[in-house]
Amino acid sequence: MKTATLALLILTLYSCIPTRIAPKIETHKIVETKKFSKELPQGYGFAFEDPKDANEFYSYVNSKYDLAYTEVEYNVPFELDGEKLYLSFYECERTTKTINLIPILVDTKLENDGSTPVLEDFHSSRSGQWYIIISVRDAALKDVLNISHKQHEVLKKYLESLRQEYLATHHYNELNLKSNGR
Repeated sequence: MKTATLALLILTLYSCIPTRIAPKIETHKIVETKKFSKELPQGYGFAFEDPKDANEFYSYVNSKYDLAYTEVEYNVPFELDGEKLYLSFYECERTTKTINLIPILVDTKLENDGSTPVLEDFHSSRSGQWYIIISVRDAALKDVLNISHKQHEVLKKYLESLRQEYLATHHYNELNLKSNGR
């Protein structure tokens, strides 16, 4: 009896085995872009979790830099400490995928008894998290988020304030009013 109880307890505790885990980023993190997602260009990126709907960051960048919906995602020019820099951003989804042992065991038992499996849809589960990855280049196409770049620290502060403004702003036309001094 003890063995069966122990086996059931272990099975319950370890019934969901993660095969892939989406990273948890509290505020932001500087990441190697290719390690974060193979589809991204080489370099470093300022990554943060995006709790908003799809294309919200696109709308934010469009309003923030007054781009009139042209060339919003890549090489958006801005100035930082008197130097012209170019911001690009990418929306990436990372997923957490788990294998659920209890439904697999139940279906296996049903098949062995000659019945049709009923829990096939629950053999695995998947949930996703969206991230914004921002990369910044200078006029010489150097990666400003590389720790050796002279503007690395000031850029990190700028991007963190950008992230906070994005998360706090709900109506992006407010950004134009702020920048125009109204």
